[in-house]
Amino acid sequence: MRAWLVIVPVVLVTLVGIPLQWLSVALRLPSRRTIPVLYHRLVLALVGVRVSTVGTPSPARPLLIVSNHVSWLDIPVLGSRLPLCFVAKSEVARWPGIGLLAKLQRTIFVDRASRSATGKVAGEMAARMNDGDPVVLFAEGTSSDGNRVLPFRSALIGAARASMGAEGAEGATIQPLAIAYVGLGGLPLGRTRRPLLAWYGDMELAPHLLEVLRRGGVDVELHFGAPLAAGGRKAAALEAERAARAMLGAALTGRPPAL
Repeated sequence: MRAWLVIVPVVLVTLVGIPLQWLSVALRLPSRRTIPVLYHRLVLALVGVRVSTVGTPSPARPLLIVSNHVSWLDIPVLGSRLPLCFVAKSEVARWPGIGLLAKLQRTIFVDRASRSATGKVAGEMAARMNDGDPVVLFAEGTSSDGNRVLPFRSALIGAARASMGAEGAEGATIQPLAIAYVGLGGLPLGRTRRPLLAWYGDMELAPHLLEVLRRGGVDVELHFGAPLAAGGRKAAALEAERAARAMLGAALTGRPPAL
């Protein structure tokens, strides 16, 4: 019953927001950045997701935020904090409903089966960042069970920086981020229960979404790390991965990060 009590107002808010955002994107209005933030905040309030932030997003522009990835919830959680763009696999664009929302969020889609995709996507990322939009890259290339950080891939990080330089910019500031799901139903999440909120592997989206809506009461923390020093793509990926892993460990254990 609770899931349907959440779904109905979420659908209504979505139906109101879609034409407004479509018009804003088509006309390049400033509201194309603010409408998604308001939408995600409303959705999180309806679902029952509380977001805490540790640290702050860097004010530097152009900005590339490099993060771990746990769940579809990561999108509204991050989208509720500040105007930004995401990088997602091209399959998402074809998902019913969700594909449309992702396009209206001005998501950058990457075809992982195409060898030439990296350069094209990097160019799009550079263009968005040069236009003032922070870009979020889930650098693991997939999602995890929420208890760990998988190895970060360096290709898009390096290509985005190279594209920034090619367009005459100094290069993007890279800021590591850790997304940590820490509570459910007012109780702390342990290692065995945290995968209840994670969406990974071959999980079906619809049943997982309904289960999260049924439960509600989700507590998530966003840990923003210090921007990275300039360096090569592999060094940047390793440093961002190390920082995200340390911040996630601190969030899940309550101990200071071992940076």
